[in-house]
Amino acid sequence: MTWLQALALGEGPESPLNKQPNTLSDSHRIQLLVDAIVDYAIFMLDPNGHVVSWNSGAARLKGYTSEEITGEDFSIFYTSEDRANGLPQKALETARETGRFSAEGWRVRKDGSRFWALVVIDVIRDEEGDLVGFAKVTRDITERQAAHENLLQSERSYRQLIEAVIDYAIFQLDASGYIATWNPGAEQIKGYEPEEIIGKHFSVFYTEEDRKAEVPQRALAEAAEKGRFEAEGWRVRKDGTTFWASVVIDRIDDDGGNLVGFAKVTRDISDRKQAQDQLREVQAQLVASQKLEAVGQLSGGIAHDFNNLLMIVIGNLETAERHSRQLAGNGNLVRALSYAKRGAQRAAALTSRLLAFSRRQALDPRPVNLNNFLILLRHSF
Repeated sequence: MTWLQALALGEGPESPLNKQPNTLSDSHRIQLLVDAIVDYAIFMLDPNGHVVSWNSGAARLKGYTSEEITGEDFSIFYTSEDRANGLPQKALETARETGRFSAEGWRVRKDGSRFWALVVIDVIRDEEGDLVGFAKVTRDITERQAAHENLLQSERSYRQLIEAVIDYAIFQLDASGYIATWNPGAEQIKGYEPEEIIGKHFSVFYTEEDRKAEVPQRALAEAAEKGRFEAEGWRVRKDGTTFWASVVIDRIDDDGGNLVGFAKVTRDISDRKQAQDQLREVQAQLVASQKLEAVGQLSGGIAHDFNNLLMIVIGNLETAERHSRQLAGNGNLVRALSYAKRGAQRAAALTSRLLAFSRRQALDPRPVNLNNFLILLRHSF
């Protein structure tokens, strides 16, 4: 016999407070226990659902005194919607047929306010198995329900946020790297629909070279060990095209700190990589230009000084050439001086070209007959 059955089948309402502790009957001891419980409404119903007992927890939770509620039908605690649907009667029928009814739902206090209740109704039978009533236990779990609703709302909001993101591929992997979830951003970036990709290993997004180098496995190992993996690299879409991706893999643990999977975020940054590559190319060109400018400045300085020296040489050769013409029988000397002056003039022309290069001036190139140039060069020496 359960303690509720003992209480239901006790010897009447003799007050236990008038007895000494060592003379209390079992039913009186149980009544003391039930009245001491204030966080649960514990009361009994007759076979027709009328209240026949009422503890202090029931008075505190539902707002009725024992005198006010005894004899009333327990359906008074249900909302009008539940009464219209016959829920109180269904609860008693279930308890009568199966021995127990349990549920959660809204219940109504005396002042009309509602609370979310956890309800258990147990059938009470006598020793012959005949139904004598029901034991009903109700607990106010409004705060727990509110916390649960807040959690569900938070999860819904988070899911809506993830679903709204289309510039990032956000999805989950199990502990072995198999895809468990798939957001619209992942579908847009990688080209797979959820039913095509969920259940497959995430290494499908890597290039053949990366798979051979075991890059996916090393990425998961680092995320599992350090909690996060970050990298950039080429990734492959469903159609085989590649894109430059920024990848983050975060470890997901359960409440006990055990690894249950990974959160993976991928972004297509091909445009940024292209811009960076172009910037590096321009920087390389700038460095080459700066080097060329330095060479031009150096060559210009040398050419300028050398040209000054050549002017002195040419001037003196011209003076010597004028004086040699006045001497008889010195034809060879005149020719030698003429050749020397011609060579100095060509050297001067070369220094002019060097100066033009250092100043980034056009050199005015012209076609040259190579045979004639070689003949003149040979006669110059």
